[in-house]
Amino acid sequence: MARNNNNNDNGNMSMEERGRKGGEATAKSHGKEFYQEIGRKGGEATAESHDKDFYEEIGRKGGEARNNNND
Repeated sequence: MARNNNNNDNGNMSMEERGRKGGEATAKSHGKEFYQEIGRKGGEATAESHDKDFYEEIGRKGGEARNNNND
């Protein structure tokens, strides 16, 4: 039976496993404020580079997706 250990054939960690471990390490070394700050900065950068139409479109898509999940 094949092993299911998320490693590829050469014994190195998969990208998924590296990402998961990196995310866990970041979460351990940074607090809630860190994530709030990077979220705020990302929101500001998005707002500077996109207009009202962008937000209307993602809002519409999100509403449609939510509606489709509630069928």
